[in-house]
Amino acid sequence: QVQLVESGGGLVQPGGSLRLSCVASGMFFRGNAMGWYRQVPGKERELVAAISAGGSINYADAVKGRFTISRDNAKNTVYLQMNSLKPEDTAAYYCNARPSFDTMARMLTGYWGQGTQVTVSS
Repeated sequence: QVQLVESGGGLVQPGGSLRLSCVASGMFFRGNAMGWYRQVPGKERELVAAISAGGSINYADAVKGRFTISRDNAKNTVYLQMNSLKPEDTAAYYCNARPSFDTMARMLTGYWGQGTQVTVSS
């Protein structure tokens, strides 16, 4: 079955950086769009960044210029490089895989990882 395993979360000071990784198995990785979402308690899960099978990229306005999504098809891995972190970036971050890149911003569907916590605090 499909498994998505995130890693790289943790506690970081404002202005710091983290790199999240998500390793996929049980699926045709290079043929799927991959995304990173985040969620704080009491709020809806929201898209942070997405990358299509062909390399098209979409970022949430709140992270443009600070976060970078990338994928390594040889390693079945998608990354989220997060720089200039702010306290409002604190959330659980989830990896997502699905066939359709176009639905990333408007639908919570596909396969999900278990999440990794990112806390930005001094």
